[in-house]
Amino acid sequence: MIAGSALYQTAVELNRRAAICIPEDARLAVGQLCQRETHSLSRYVLEQIMENYQVAVAEQRPMCADTGLPRFYAKVGNEAVVEGGMVGLEEAVRRATAEATAAIPIRPNRVHPLSRKDQNNNVGVHAPTVDYSFEPGVNWLELTVVHKGGLFGGDYRMLFPADGVAGLKRFLLDSISEFFRRGMSCQPLVVGVGIGGTKDVCVRLAKEAACLRIVGDRNPDPDIATLEEELLELGNSTGFGVMGLPGDGAILDVHIEIAYTHTGGMPIAIQHFCFAHRRATARIGADNSIEYRGNPCWFTPFYRRESISFQPA
Repeated sequence: MIAGSALYQTAVELNRRAAICIPEDARLAVGQLCQRETHSLSRYVLEQIMENYQVAVAEQRPMCADTGLPRFYAKVGNEAVVEGGMVGLEEAVRRATAEATAAIPIRPNRVHPLSRKDQNNNVGVHAPTVDYSFEPGVNWLELTVVHKGGLFGGDYRMLFPADGVAGLKRFLLDSISEFFRRGMSCQPLVVGVGIGGTKDVCVRLAKEAACLRIVGDRNPDPDIATLEEELLELGNSTGFGVMGLPGDGAILDVHIEIAYTHTGGMPIAIQHFCFAHRRATARIGADNSIEYRGNPCWFTPFYRRESISFQPA
């Protein structure tokens, strides 16, 4: 049985790692962007970002003063047994979030939307968010924490089927021009694109695509993979650089996820995951062993299944 204490301890540590340690895939991508940058001011900013990554680890403090909004992604094995069930899991991560807010510390950003009541622990109504997916034939649980800002870099548009890929590209450019020119997305960043589903599913997929795939990963559908590369090239050809400055590019990667949708529309959502790429993952085994992992592996073949029944390869 996966113990509540193991969930709590892991969730506290994941919050610490996410706030302080940039994932290796994002760190390398920012470094490569810096090497390619020919604009002196943008290159200087990128160099300072890289130095900030190092200082955060050396001093064990958050890489950015705004630590975003902590949220959890739980991939639960179908055979997993969790002490207290999913209610126990959610209590563990809520306690861990409050503990991490005080101990790391991370900024208590969560407030009541109207009264602005602040409990100073990042816990409240629907906070922190916990999203679930399930995996057949396994008895472990994978927990990922993401500290993502909730202000800028998110957009949604309902297109018609006839708009096609050209409409998607136009939307991408509109989104970049809206947020990049003022540095409001804190670029360089990863762009997540959700296509299809209903509006809520579309936006969810865009956020997951941005936050839960590593830089350089490609969608297993070859046509979508090709489109990811096309959008990456298009986005980096605009002249927008880091933090609102002119530059050779500010997009580390583009990740696309799709869902079957209504025949009459083609909903599109875009989410930006900034250079403070706060993400950490751990797998908790049935024996309460803990393995920290660099890749969330959220988008498994089962998660992307298309047919009625799923037959693993």
